[in-house]
Amino acid sequence: MDSRVPNHHAPGSRRTRKSDVVIVGAGFAGLEVAKELGSAGVETVVIDRHNHHLFQPLLYQVATAALSSTDVAEPIRKILRGKESVQVLFGEVSEVDPVDREIRMTCGQRIGFNHLVLASGAGHSYFGRDEWAQWAPGLKTIEDARHIRSQLLLTFERAERTDDLVEQQRLLNVAIIGGGATGVELAGAIAELSRFTLARDFRSINSAAAKITLIEAGPRLLAGFSEDTSAYAKARLERLGVQVRTGQAVDHVGPTSISIAGDHVPVGLVIWAAGVAASPLAKQLGETDRAGRIAVDETLSVRGQPGIFALGDVAVFRDESGQALPGLAQVAKQQGAHLGRSLAAHITAGAPLLPFRYDSRGNTAIVGRHAAVFEHGKFKVKGWFAWLAWAVIHVYLLVGFQHRFIVSMQWLWRYLTYDRGARLIAGDYVEVDDPSVAPLPRERVRKPEHSTPVSSDGKDQPAEIASS
Repeated sequence: MDSRVPNHHAPGSRRTRKSDVVIVGAGFAGLEVAKELGSAGVETVVIDRHNHHLFQPLLYQVATAALSSTDVAEPIRKILRGKESVQVLFGEVSEVDPVDREIRMTCGQRIGFNHLVLASGAGHSYFGRDEWAQWAPGLKTIEDARHIRSQLLLTFERAERTDDLVEQQRLLNVAIIGGGATGVELAGAIAELSRFTLARDFRSINSAAAKITLIEAGPRLLAGFSEDTSAYAKARLERLGVQVRTGQAVDHVGPTSISIAGDHVPVGLVIWAAGVAASPLAKQLGETDRAGRIAVDETLSVRGQPGIFALGDVAVFRDESGQALPGLAQVAKQQGAHLGRSLAAHITAGAPLLPFRYDSRGNTAIVGRHAAVFEHGKFKVKGWFAWLAWAVIHVYLLVGFQHRFIVSMQWLWRYLTYDRGARLIAGDYVEVDDPSVAPLPRERVRKPEHSTPVSSDGKDQPAEIASS
């Protein structure tokens, strides 16, 4: 939890309150539950360690300077302001006690519950190599995206000012680890940024010569798609100049290089898109799988824990064929809406909890300009039509009309001009002489006791969506 989050222990701050329903996490799943319960007038408390709901599928566009963070985030209080029975608390849950039926927050607050909905999402997984995190940041939060964007732009700035051609070549090498949808989308976006947007901005370097490498340990990209779709994505990325390395695992990540199956590769930036792990809160409810997810039954209830539910990335829900549902936004959103309606009827009218049935709307990923893939069962589309469908789907899923309008206009302008308006290095970075040490934001080096987060672009971080 960020040190800027209040941690008061004033008299009464540790007093236990109680709510009919407590929801931990305001992502896609938690937010949908809260909306349904609020519409039914059920007393509900929503707790999140960020004050905003984040549209994660477009977070990579913040990291690659296509969108500002405010384009993909909305204050939770604003979304739920019309639900009088729903209270929003800004804080972090440290412990879930299923026996005493209460949650405990890092600020000392305790909240009892009759029903608990755990929808706290997932974080990065480095497969036991957590020391790599300092050199290979992942992409899960606005802070992650803004940090990656700054580091990405800094690599070009540092390459521009150096006279050492070997160092310049190293800085212009960007490696992305993980060939799932996030990795593919990042690789395509960074390739377009370097080859089109930045092409005329520098004098000493040719940004189009930047080397983008996408590494996947498995046999192919986009493992959740068909083989021909994966082959299409690989071919399109290679047309953009991305080097795709499949069937090769990364065995070392350092400050200036990585090792891919024993092959030493100098790099200026590494981005992690290879794995996720569920919120550690799930382990407090029972046995979890290797990814930290807890099993739920057909009503989304945690097995052996009546009145406690788990949704989205913290839960393992198996469909009628026995397959676990993927960690997609549409899965979490459908689970949240279903549980919200079912739980509201159960609390207000004593109705039995209803089984959840997932209705897949297809799977999609964007590869680059005019290139995307979309699959729904046997129906497969690649290229321009899939790219258009991807855009329509993502605009529709955004929260709030203003976000849909702004993002649509941003995309239209970028399509016509190749320009990206959010190319700002956020924060005041401290440079060092040692090239093995990445530049650090001053606020990470020394934080004043009393500070307010400020962004240099005046748009990227308004007061309602401050870092948390």
